[in-house]
Amino acid sequence: MSLAARRLLRAVPLSLHRLLPVELRADARDWLGHRQPGDIGFVPEPPHPATGERTGPPDFVTVGSADAGGEWWMSGIADHPAVAANRTLGEAAHFFAPYCTDRFGADEVAGFHALFPRGQGRVIGHWAPDALVYPWVAPLLARAAPRAHLLVLVRDPVDRLRAGLERTAAERAPHVGSNLADAVDRGYYADQLARLLHWFPRRQVLVLQYERCLADPEAAMAQTYAFLGVDDTYRARRLDPPAEAVRDPLSPATRQRLVDLYAGDVAGLGELVPDIDLALWPNFAPRR
Repeated sequence: MSLAARRLLRAVPLSLHRLLPVELRADARDWLGHRQPGDIGFVPEPPHPATGERTGPPDFVTVGSADAGGEWWMSGIADHPAVAANRTLGEAAHFFAPYCTDRFGADEVAGFHALFPRGQGRVIGHWAPDALVYPWVAPLLARAAPRAHLLVLVRDPVDRLRAGLERTAAERAPHVGSNLADAVDRGYYADQLARLLHWFPRRQVLVLQYERCLADPEAAMAQTYAFLGVDDTYRARRLDPPAEAVRDPLSPATRQRLVDLYAGDVAGLGELVPDIDLALWPNFAPRR
């Protein structure tokens, strides 16, 4: 980033920064060459390992889905004393997104490994919300972290879409065309999970149902800790459910249209993950 660009950024009051929609701010940072960890194309500087730390592929990766509680769940995992803090990528990092077209060879794999220093006896993770929906990410992740434990969070796909529309309502992107198509595609969990399982063995994948995590977060987090190989008797301090707007932008007709779209995939997910409880998804609960 040039000196002139840094001076320009410093000259704009923080209050004015916040008036811009998130995506416009990201575009401005991209134009000025000042990307942040959540931006697609951000190239992080590896941290310097402290004495006794080692680097290597992440021990676990939360791969989805967007608007299904990933940030909340990662904060609970990070609270565990055996989990090392991710000092570089932060949350919701789109590390693999550019590699659909960019080169991803041995140097890129080594650069990815350098981002995860941790001490003896500690594990470290990465949150990659695009890893399910972008088809090129799973094979790249399998190359970069073949032994990683993968966490998949799924939520009633209609309610997940509703939450996403509500979250992005103030942003510049209209809910039309490719933006909405991407949002809808993220709810086809069975197709995405089947693609993931082509690259990773089932024993390395834990599928968590968001609604079940909400109903009994301590039990679900204990299951998560056990899956990650850390002490599952530890009780996380950061398990308050995420706040969410309650306004529903979906009309009854729109909701039914989405239910019809997702019905086949939800049935497929039930076959892949038999312990998914459809009673927790009223849109798809079996009728009596």
